[in-house]
Amino acid sequence: MSDLMRLTGLSSGMDTESIVSALVSAKKTRVDEAKQAQTKLEWTQDAWKDMNSKIYGLYSGKLSSMRFSNSYSKKKTTTSNNALSVVSGAGAVDGSYTARIKSVAKAGYLTGAEISTTDGGKVTNNTKLADLGIAVGSAIGIQYKGKTTQIEIGEDMTMGQLVNKLKEVGVNANFDEGNQRLFVSAKETGVANDFLFVDAGANTTNTLNKLGLTASAGSTRIKGADAELELNGATFKSSTNSFTINGSTYTVNRVVDEEISITTENDTSGIYDMVKNFFKEYNDTINAMNKSYTAASAKGYEPLTDEQKEAMSEKQIEDWEDKIKDSLLRKDSTLSSVMNAMRSAMNQGIEIDGKTYYLSDFGIATGGYFEVDEKERYAYHIDGDSEDSYSAGKDDKLKAAIASDPELVTKFFTKLSSNLYNSMTEKMSSSEYSSMYKVYNDKKMKSDYDKYSKEIKELEKKLSAAEDRYYKQFAAMEKAMAKLNSSGNALSGLFNM
Repeated sequence: MSDLMRLTGLSSGMDTESIVSALVSAKKTRVDEAKQAQTKLEWTQDAWKDMNSKIYGLYSGKLSSMRFSNSYSKKKTTTSNNALSVVSGAGAVDGSYTARIKSVAKAGYLTGAEISTTDGGKVTNNTKLADLGIAVGSAIGIQYKGKTTQIEIGEDMTMGQLVNKLKEVGVNANFDEGNQRLFVSAKETGVANDFLFVDAGANTTNTLNKLGLTASAGSTRIKGADAELELNGATFKSSTNSFTINGSTYTVNRVVDEEISITTENDTSGIYDMVKNFFKEYNDTINAMNKSYTAASAKGYEPLTDEQKEAMSEKQIEDWEDKIKDSLLRKDSTLSSVMNAMRSAMNQGIEIDGKTYYLSDFGIATGGYFEVDEKERYAYHIDGDSEDSYSAGKDDKLKAAIASDPELVTKFFTKLSSNLYNSMTEKMSSSEYSSMYKVYNDKKMKSDYDKYSKEIKELEKKLSAAEDRYYKQFAAMEKAMAKLNSSGNALSGLFNM
C-alpha cells in the first residue's frame, strides 16, 4: 500500500499508525524471531568455520607428518671448517669422514676494454656502432648453452640495441657509459653454462676489437668453472656450489688448502623440537575447543532487532553481540564428541615389542586438575621444557629417551599420531549433513539458513498484507467520518441561516 493511503487519522484524530502497529505486533514478533534465529545460525556457522580451520590445521599439518617414521630420521652433520656446509638427508650414515674442496663454481665473465668513437668521442647507449668504425653488414657470433647465435650489425644499430640483442641470447649484458666498457656474463655458474664469442664471417675479429671484446683489445676474461669436491677419496663435480650426494646436500663456500673432517650423528634436538612443536599445535587446538565448550552462558541474550540497536551505542551493541558469539559452541555435543575422540586417542597405551607405553612414560602429561586453568586442562606439558613454567623444573624424560633409544621414540609417536589421525579422519568424514574434512554439520546448517530465508520472506509478506488490510479499514473509516462531518456541517449551516 502506498504511503498516501496510510495517511489516516485526519478526521478521527486517532493515532492510526500506533494502533496498526499494535494489531500486527504478533506478526512483527514472528518476523523478528525468525531473523534473530537466522542471525544466530549465521554466527554459529562462522564460529564453526574458525574452529574447523584450527582442527583441520592440526590434522593436515604436523600430525600428518608425525605418522611416518622417516620424519624422525633426523641427522646432524658438523664440519671442521665452514668452507664446507652439509645438510644431512634421511639416508645419511652416522660416522666420520673427510673431504677436500678442489674448486668452486664460477660464472663466465668478460670485462670489455675501454672503447671510443673513431674521432675519440664518448660512447653512449645511443651511439651508432658505425661511429666506432664498425662496418655495416658485419656480424659477431656468440655461443651459449650449445647454441650459436649470429648478431648482424645494421646501419642504424646502436650500442643499446646491441646490448639488448646479447640479452636476448640469454646472457647478462650492459654498457657502462661512465667507464666506457661492455660487460658480459653468464647467468649461471659452471663450464656448461659459459658463453663464447665466435667467428661469424668477415670483419668479426675487427668488430669484436672495436667493441673491446677481444684479448688483443685488452678485455679481461674469467671462464666459467665447475665446483669440485673430493669426498672420502671420490671426486664429484657440479655446475653449482652445491652437491647432492647420497641424499645429503654439500655446499662449498671457498677453496681451502686442508682436509675437512665431517661428522654425522642422530639429531636428538631435531626430533625433540618436532615432538614439542606438535604438542604446541595440539595444545593450541584443544585449548580453543575447550574454551568454546566451557564458555559462559548467554542465556537471555538474542541478536538485537533494528529497533533495539537504535536505542544503543555502538559499544553496547558490540558487547551484546560478543556475549552471544562467545557462547555459541558452549556445551555443543559435536564439539564435545570431537574433543573426547582426540583425548581418547592421546590417552591410549601403545604396545611396542610386547610392552605398553603411555605419554607419561616420556614425561608428557596434562596438568593437575587444580593446578591449571579450567580451559587448559587437556593441554599437555613436557617435563623439562624450559619454556613451560609448569614443567620446566622436572627431569627431561623425552630428551633422555630420544638419546638412549630413538627407535622406541619413533615407534611410539608414529603409532600415537596414527591413532589420533584416524580418530580425526572419522570425525571429519562426509555424511548426509556434513562435507568432507568438516567436523560439524555444515550442509545441515546451510539448508537451515536457506529455510530461514524463505520463512522470513513469507512472514514479511504476511505482515505487509496485514498492515495494508488494517490501513485500508482505517482509511475507509476516516472517509466515512469525513463524509459524516461534511453533512453535519452543512446541516448546521442551514439552522444558522
